[in-house]
Order: sequence, then C-alpha cells, then structure tokens
Amino acid sequence: MAVDTMEQIVSLCKRKGFIFQSSEIYGGLNGCWDYGPLGVELKRNVQDAWWRAMTVEEDDIEGLDASILMHPRVWEASGHVAEFTDPLVDCTHCKARFRDDQIEKEGQCPSCGMKGTLTAPRKFNLMLKTFIGPVEEAASVVYLRPETCQGIYVDYQNIMTAMRRRIPFGIAQIGKAFRNEINPRYFVFRSREFEQMEMQYFVKPGTDMEVFNTWRDKRLRYYAELGIRSEKLRLVPHEKLAHYASAAVDIEYEFPFGWGEIEGIHNRTDFDLRRHSEFSGKDLSFFDDQTRERYIPFIIEASSGVNRTLLAYLCDAYEVEQLENDTRTVLHLHPRLAPIKAGILPLVKRDGMPEKAHEIERQLNPYFRVFYDESGAVGRRYRRMDEVGTPFCITVDSQTMQDDTVTLRHRDTMRQDRYPVAGLVQVLGEKITSWQRP
Repeated sequence: MAVDTMEQIVSLCKRKGFIFQSSEIYGGLNGCWDYGPLGVELKRNVQDAWWRAMTVEEDDIEGLDASILMHPRVWEASGHVAEFTDPLVDCTHCKARFRDDQIEKEGQCPSCGMKGTLTAPRKFNLMLKTFIGPVEEAASVVYLRPETCQGIYVDYQNIMTAMRRRIPFGIAQIGKAFRNEINPRYFVFRSREFEQMEMQYFVKPGTDMEVFNTWRDKRLRYYAELGIRSEKLRLVPHEKLAHYASAAVDIEYEFPFGWGEIEGIHNRTDFDLRRHSEFSGKDLSFFDDQTRERYIPFIIEASSGVNRTLLAYLCDAYEVEQLENDTRTVLHLHPRLAPIKAGILPLVKRDGMPEKAHEIERQLNPYFRVFYDESGAVGRRYRRMDEVGTPFCITVDSQTMQDDTVTLRHRDTMRQDRYPVAGLVQVLGEKITSWQRP
C-alpha cells in the first residue's frame, strides 16, 4: 500500500505539472528532476516560508547567497577531499552499483539476487569536479559544492563586520548543492542536484548545548505549524557522530517508503572555523570587547533540503478520500504552501459570468496566485483544484450578478459560504493565516 501511494504521488506530480524527469525525451538522467509550473511555485513557497522563519521572525539572523564555485582549499579544510566518500560495491552479474550499507544480505546482490557476484567495497568521492579556465588540468580543478554551509563559514567575519553583529548571531542561506550519489532513489528524496536551506548560528563556547536544544525544539515545531501531522515526525539522535560534531539529531518524516531525514540539527563545535583559520592563515576568532575574551565561536547548524521538505509536504498532504458516491484526490497543503491560492470559476460561460470572474481574477492577482478555469462542469473543476492543493474556489453564479457576492468553497471540508466580492482579498488573507489542518 505504501509503495502504491508513492507511485500515485509520483504520477500526480507528472500529470499536474509539479515534477518531471530531467531530459525525459532522451530517456532521462537518473537523480535529476525538473520542477514544472506548479512545482516551482510550491518550491518557492517552501523556501519563502523557511526564509521568513529564519530571517524575518528571528531578529539576529542575516542572509547570504554564496557562490557555488569556491576555492579548492575550502574543501580540503572542510575535510571533503579526504573524507567525503561512500564505500562502493558493484555486482559483476547485473552491473548494478550500491553503497555498501545497502547490502542487506551478505554476499547477495539486492538487484538481481545473485550470490558471490559483489566486488569488495572501494571508496568513492561524492564531490563533482569541473575546471576553471581553458585547460583541463590539475591546477584548474574546482568542485561543485556538496553543501552550502562552507560559504557561510568563510564569509562569517565579513557579515559580522558589515552588519555590526556580535556573537551570538546566525547566517541563513538557500542554494544549490551537488553530490555524485551512487544510487539516487525515492523520487526527489535523494538526488544528485538539490537545494539546501541552512542556518548556521555562531555562539560562545559553553552556551552551545543550550542553543542546540533550543533550535532542535524550534525546528520540530516549525513543520507542525505548516501542517505536517505530528505523528509523522520524530527526533532521532545520532549514535555515531560526524568528525566535526559533538551532538546531532535528525528530524525524520515517515514517507510511504519509510522514515527519512528532512532536517539535521548539529553542534559543529569550533571545528569548521578552526580548520579554515588553519588552511587560510586568517584569524577567524572573535574578540568580545565587553568581557575582554577572545575565542573561536561554536556553530549550531539547522540544515534541511528543499527537495526532501517539499516531498514530505506532498506526501503528508496527499489523500484519496472516499465520498458518499465518489472518491476525490486532494492535497491538504497549508495554504501558505499551495501553488494556487484560489480557483476562479464562472458557473457557466454566459450571462456575463466569465467577464465578472475575470474582474475578480484581476482584483486578486496582485495579492495571491489564482487560476481562472471555465472548462467543464463546475464539480469537475472543483476536483481539479482539489488535486493540486488549491485551498479555495470562488464561484461566480447568477446570484453574483444580482448582489455582487460569490460562493467560496473550502478544499478540506467542501463547505461553501457566500462573501461580497469587495472583501475577497481580506477574507482570503484571514483564512490563509488562520488555517488549521482538519
């Protein structure tokens, strides 16, 4: 059943213009995806919600957009050149390739089931290389960044000086990252090109665990506030810590294919700034002129993936609802995330109703993403809007032409109320703000 649900979501994403396979007409490129008209709107809303939570609702976090290409020494300092590897195993029979931890039965290929056909594990670096300049040589090698946080670390003093910040403060960034994944899988959950939303919070040593716990609890609440069911979320502390961390916990969501990480909160200690100080020769310590102390800040990281977060919202919102004489597919997306906020529907294509519906469309367009639809029976149009997560439908009917009121249909309950056309902007704004998942 869970596998069927995931297949249904993938099918919906293609049919309705959320997500397509990259280069599909050429057979596709594994681990790469294109976001269509509705997908790009949903992704932008996911990013905007995160950005607002970090830089608008918090008063001590600044924004950054660092370059994808960075000096190669950055990745030596971070440990990626030496440590960013996966153990790779090949099947000599079916030619499939796996990470070593994906082999569930020792000596047996997970793909073809043959035994004794797996090679010994060998290290495989996950960074993607490219070259700067006209000659492809070792001196011109650069890497497509495998994570966005290193740009924050190397710019932290610039931002602190420019914005007159003191410790503690944070830096937030949304940007592309690239990993040469051995086995991309689960739709957009694990891909080779993806986007990260990362916030790095710089603190005084000794205060780090208190700040870590605060951000852990705050980030868990964030997903529930945007409509994800609390029973589908859990905190999973790391038993084995990365070389840079003293504490780490993942926020996991229960996808149809199982539990998977959507965000990690880490206490990275002073590892990153110490390493960049060492490799660059630049002093990255902070001098507190009030306490007369000098120290290298510890870093608390909250790192999430745009693609994984978007997939969690889609999976959690998806429902095939059994009605009295019918079924309907509906996405119960939080209205803040929904690609389209309202469908504008004339009941019939005559009697001035299309013209009135277009007038309402022009009225709402400066404030909300809306969609005009006059094709087919109104019930069928409601279903189309439900399927892409549109929270409201505004129907222009014969009564509209008499008293300038419209029917406002609610996606989740299918309840219909009447409101004056003149107050629709305010009504929609209030309902988007006050929405709670049924």
